Amino acid sequence: MTQEAAQHPTPSVEDRFKRSLGSLEVFFIGFGAMIGFGWVTLTAGWLSDAGTLGAVSAFVIGTGIMALVGLVYSEMVSAMPLAGGEHNYLLRGFGPRLAFIGSWGIVGGYISVVAFEAVAIPRTIAYIIPQVNSIPLWTVADFEVHLIWALIGVVTAILLTLLNIRGIKQASFFQTSIVLFVIVMALALVVLSLMEGDRGNMDPLFTGGSAGIITVLVVVPFMFVGFDVIPQSAEEVKIEPRNIGRLVVFSVAMAGLFYVTILLTTSSALPAAEMGDFDLATADAMGVLAGNEFWSNVVVAGGLAGLLTSWNAFLIGASRLIWAMAHSGMLPTWFAKLHPKHKTPVNALLFIGGLSIIAPFFGEQMMVWLVDSGSPSIVITYILVSVVFLMLRKKEPNMKRPMRIGGQRNNTLGIVVGVATVILTIGLLSLYVPGMPADLDTPTYIMFGLWWLLGLVFLLRIPGGIKPGINAEEDLVAELASRGRGPKAVRKGSERRTQPPQ
Repeated sequence: MTQEAAQHPTPSVEDRFKRSLGSLEVFFIGFGAMIGFGWVTLTAGWLSDAGTLGAVSAFVIGTGIMALVGLVYSEMVSAMPLAGGEHNYLLRGFGPRLAFIGSWGIVGGYISVVAFEAVAIPRTIAYIIPQVNSIPLWTVADFEVHLIWALIGVVTAILLTLLNIRGIKQASFFQTSIVLFVIVMALALVVLSLMEGDRGNMDPLFTGGSAGIITVLVVVPFMFVGFDVIPQSAEEVKIEPRNIGRLVVFSVAMAGLFYVTILLTTSSALPAAEMGDFDLATADAMGVLAGNEFWSNVVVAGGLAGLLTSWNAFLIGASRLIWAMAHSGMLPTWFAKLHPKHKTPVNALLFIGGLSIIAPFFGEQMMVWLVDSGSPSIVITYILVSVVFLMLRKKEPNMKRPMRIGGQRNNTLGIVVGVATVILTIGLLSLYVPGMPADLDTPTYIMFGLWWLLGLVFLLRIPGGIKPGINAEEDLVAELASRGRGPKAVRKGSERRTQPPQ
């Protein structure tokens, strides 16, 4: 045990989360968070904008960019394998206020995705069973909400919330099972493409030159949001910290391979010019390729599975991060409660679950604006984590980093990766500036502003003058306690968690 760990012992298992996740389960949480549903609905657009090899090139480049971000996360999570992920890195490097900003940013992104999945699930089911669009209720932003349609989202939200409350093991088993189905589906598409696909359908290989590739590249990084869920649940894994870090990068690489596979199989099915006539291009194209609607429904089922895995993963990530913020006194202590039996952040899960239950009644367009508003917030967190990575390399060169970029002797490579990641993530954020490729709608900017206005309310309650470092959380809780605020359990010093035993 290190000197730091001896000074601040980690509580027993009974006081904290249950360590029950193995390597495969951790991988499927991260991978499942990334695959989502975009590969069903957006593939035709990517192929049309850039051509087959142009779109593939954009995803290869985008995978490389996100792998760099993943490398930064991998070193951080191996050094601090604690619930809340970024919250801990930023507390140690920057102190409470910037830690709050980074945590608030990614919580907003996670919650927006969960809310969006609550409308994406019934939308997908309506593709197979149009009758769910019955019993109209009202219209929101030109989208007519139907009762049966909305209730599908409500019931799914309740079931996933209850599943997660019962324990991370149950939630991860569900995740693994569903992701395996998606992988089998993808392999079936590969076989079908090899047997029935036409190489001529892949032409033109490039459309629009470099501009076409850039058009696709702009959206690629946001298809990978979700690998960062792995650090959120790091306190619940039973593998070596260095392996947690490796799984972060591996999950990004495998998600990139998945997207490239979908692009190649879809492009072999139909000419890109004809795919624009379809609602769910990848699904419909495969149905045409096989000459059987069954395959269209198989792909839709795979998309539905992707939605469920994303929803489940972001529910895991958001609840752990909210718990960590409440545990530090940044949010109301109600959120810091763990279930007495299952050791899950029950109140945080109930809160997020409640939001996802009401989400379908606001319609699809509102949720599209909401999830779009969460994307720049996530990028803000990526920037802060990249900067704190460099800062901790300088301030704490001897901090134990089981998964260290460049190894123990090559500090230069880590610095180069860190600087490159800072530049790339700032570049991603600049894409949201009005007039840029990822420019947002006015309602989206309004939702983005409202989320950060709410965050300002909590930020102003955090006392200043708390120094960053290993004692930052303890000092913050002590200061809040002196003001009659903060989580009582931490105030008593019974749950010190800044540095676990090494």
